[in-house]
Amino acid sequence: MTKKFIILLNLIALSLFFSINLNAQTKTGSINGQVKTSDGKPATYVSVGLKNSNKTTQTDELGNFIVKNVTAGNYIIKISAVGIKVQEKQISVAEGETTAVTFSIAESASQLDEVSVNGYKTPNKKPVNLGKIAIAPKDLPQSVQIVGAQVIRDQQANTLGDVMKNINGVALGANRGSVGENFFARGYSLGANNVFKNGARTTIGGSPEASTLESVEVLKGSAALLYGGVSGGAVVNMVTKKPKFEYGGEVSMRVGSYDLYKPIVDFYGPISKKLAFRVIGTYESAGSYRDNVESKRFYINPSLLYKINDNTEIILQGDYLKSDFTPDFGIGTVGNKLSPLGRNVFVNTNWAYNKTNTSTAQAVLNHKFNDDWKLNVIAAVQSYNRDYFSAERPAANPAGIWNRALTRSDIEEFTFNQQLNLTGNFNTVGIKHTLLVGADADQAKTKTGGFASTNVLPTTTPTYYDSVNLLDPSSFNKPSNFNMPITTLLTNTDATVFRMGGFIQDLVSITEQFKVLAGVRWSFQKTPTTTINTVASGIETKGTAVDKIDKAFSPKFGLIYQPIPTTSIYASYSNNFTSNSGIDIATNGPMGPSIIDQYEAGVKNDFIKGKLTANLTVYKIKNDKFAQTALADPTKREFSGATASDGLEIDLSGAIVPGLNFIAGYSYNYMRYTSTLAVTGIVEGERVVGTTKNTANGTLFYTFQDGSIKGLKLGTSVFYTGDRNGGRNTTKNNSSTGIIPLTAFTTVDFSAGYTWKKLSLLAKLSNITNELNYFVHENYSVNPIPPRQFVTTLAYKF
Repeated sequence: MTKKFIILLNLIALSLFFSINLNAQTKTGSINGQVKTSDGKPATYVSVGLKNSNKTTQTDELGNFIVKNVTAGNYIIKISAVGIKVQEKQISVAEGETTAVTFSIAESASQLDEVSVNGYKTPNKKPVNLGKIAIAPKDLPQSVQIVGAQVIRDQQANTLGDVMKNINGVALGANRGSVGENFFARGYSLGANNVFKNGARTTIGGSPEASTLESVEVLKGSAALLYGGVSGGAVVNMVTKKPKFEYGGEVSMRVGSYDLYKPIVDFYGPISKKLAFRVIGTYESAGSYRDNVESKRFYINPSLLYKINDNTEIILQGDYLKSDFTPDFGIGTVGNKLSPLGRNVFVNTNWAYNKTNTSTAQAVLNHKFNDDWKLNVIAAVQSYNRDYFSAERPAANPAGIWNRALTRSDIEEFTFNQQLNLTGNFNTVGIKHTLLVGADADQAKTKTGGFASTNVLPTTTPTYYDSVNLLDPSSFNKPSNFNMPITTLLTNTDATVFRMGGFIQDLVSITEQFKVLAGVRWSFQKTPTTTINTVASGIETKGTAVDKIDKAFSPKFGLIYQPIPTTSIYASYSNNFTSNSGIDIATNGPMGPSIIDQYEAGVKNDFIKGKLTANLTVYKIKNDKFAQTALADPTKREFSGATASDGLEIDLSGAIVPGLNFIAGYSYNYMRYTSTLAVTGIVEGERVVGTTKNTANGTLFYTFQDGSIKGLKLGTSVFYTGDRNGGRNTTKNNSSTGIIPLTAFTTVDFSAGYTWKKLSLLAKLSNITNELNYFVHENYSVNPIPPRQFVTTLAYKF
C-alpha cells in the first residue's frame, strides 16, 4: 500500500513539473463570468460557448463559468439551456488578461429547475450528489449513471426497484420471499451498506417509495474512498424532491391491474422569504397476479428549507413508510428444478404476513465561505422495524414433498449517520485543484427477537410445521394447518456496528486537457459481540464471539485526458474492503477483511452539441482474499480462494430533437471463482449464482410539440435480462444441491398519454408479450415475473 501511494505522489509531482512549463509558454486570455436567474439566484448548468469556436463550457452550481486559453481577439459569447431564450454578447479578449461578462435570464430559479427536469442536460456535465463535491462526471475516472425525474414519471415507477431497471450493469438477482430485492452490480451484491438517501445510508426494507424521487444516482465500481466499507459493485443514492420558494404542486391518481389504487399529493411553497416547505404523501392498495398476495403502503415526506442568508442554508427532511405485504416465495422447486405450478399459484400459508415501518430524519447544513470554499454537514437517523411470520423455503424432494417450516421474527434497527465534507478550489503555480476533505461516522443498533418454535413435527430434529405436496395445490391450506399458531418471545439479541473514517481527494487540472484525481481513505469498523437478553428472567449474556475490528486504507488514482471539450478518456485504480464473518482458522480470531482491487477505463462522449451522450466502460475486479469454509475445520473459515469479475458497459442518453428523450444501455459481466479449496471448494470458472451475463435496457418517449396533437406522448421501454444461475454453485465434491440454469427474457412496455394545460393522463401496458420467467434465490424462492398489466395516472399540476 505504501509503495503504491509513493508512486502516486511521484506521478502528481511529475505532472506538476510539466504543467508549470506548459503554463509558462501559454500566451492566451480567458473569460469568466456568471449567469443569474430573474430572482437573482445562480443559473446552474447553463451552456456557455463562443460562436464559430469549439470553446464550450457550462455554469457550475453557483452559476459561474470560465473559458480558458482563448486566443486574443473579438468574439460572440452565447448562453443556452432547455426552455430558455438564447442570449449573445460581443466581447474582446486580450493576451494574458481575463475578460468578465455576466448574463441574466428571464426565468426564475424554480422555473429553470422545472424546465431542466422536463428537458435534457448531458449527464456528463451535471455533478452528482454521490460525489460529495461539484465535479462533473466527465472529470471523474469512474462510470456514473443518473435516472432523472422525467424517466421516473414517464415509466410510472412505484418503488426504487422499478427505477433500477434503467441502470445498465445493475440487475435484480433475486427477490427472496418478495420481501427483499437483491441487486447485483459488476458481480457484487448491493447490500445494506450500498444504498443511500440524500447521501446518508438507508435501508431498502419495505421497498423505498419512488413518488418522492427527483433522481437516482449510481456510482459504479468501488466507492470506498467516499463511503468506506461498501461492496465493489456500485453505490446508489436516492435524491428526494426539495422545497421551493414558489407555490405549486400536483395531485394525481394511479390505478391499474389487480386492484391497484394509489393517490399521490405533492405540495410546495414559501412560508416566508427565508423559509420554504414541501410535503409529499401517498397511499397504495394493491392485489397481485399471485393468489392471496396483497400490499398496503402509506408514505409521507415533509421537508423544510431555511435560507439563513445568501451563503448558508439548512434543509430538514423526514419521511415515514408503512409497508405491509404478503411474503411470497413463488412456486418453489421440486428436486432442485423449477416446480410446474402456474404463475399465480401461492404455496405459503394464507395468514403469512410481513409488516415494515421505516422512519427517517435528516438535517443538512450547506455553508459557502466564498465562491471557492464550501462546507457540507449531514446528520441523519433512521428507525426500521420488521414484523414477519411465514412459511419458509419451499424446496421439495423429487416426489414433491415439502416439510413446511415456519419462521417468526421481529427486528428493530436504529442507524445514525454523521458526515462533514469540506470542498475547495484553489491554484498552485497556475494549476487548479478541486479538493475534498471529509470525515464520517455510522452506528447501527439491531435488536432481533427470538421466538419459541412452532415447528413440532416430527419430535426430533429437524422439525417442521406440516407436510405438503408442491405437485398437489389442494394440500397447501388444509383445515388442519390453516390457523396461525401462537408464538412466544424468548430472547432479544442486541447487535451493534460502529463505522468511521476520513478521506482526502484532489482533482488536479494540470492542463485543460489532462487531469489527475487521487485520494485515500482510512476506515475503521468495529462489531462488538452480541448481547442476549432472556425475556422471562431478564438475564443478559454475551455471545461467544469476541469483538471484531476491521481497519483498511482505500486509495484511488485516476488519469483523465480530454482531447476536445466533448470527450473524456480515463483510466483508474481503486480498492475497497469487505468485512468477513466467522473465525479465522489460522489465528483463531475474527476473520480480517478482504481487499478488492478494481481497474477501470472508459470513454465519455457528448455529440450533437450535447444532445447525445455515449459512454463506454471496461473493468476488472479481483479479490485474492476470498473467505471460504476451512477444510480442516468446517466450523471455521480461511482465506484460500479468489474471484474475478470482468465486464463492459455502454450508456446512451439524449434528446436529439425537441420532445424526444431516450436512455439505453448494455452490460456484460463475467463474475466467477478463480481459486477455491481443492476438495470442498466451488468449481473454478462457474458463474457466481445471482449474477447476470448480459443485460440491456432502452426507453424512448416522444411528446408532439405542434399541431392538433400537441401534448400527445408516446413511449416504449424494453428490458433484457440474460442467462443466469439460480440455486447454489457447484462444489468439487458435489456436496451442494447445484445450480438451476435460468434462460434469458425480454419484456416490452408501451405508454401513451396526453397533456392539456394543467391536466395530464398517462397509461402503460407492461410486458406486452406476457413473457414468463423467474428470479430465483438459492434453491427455493422462485418468483415469477409479472404478466401483462395495465396502469394509468391522471394528474393535475397547480
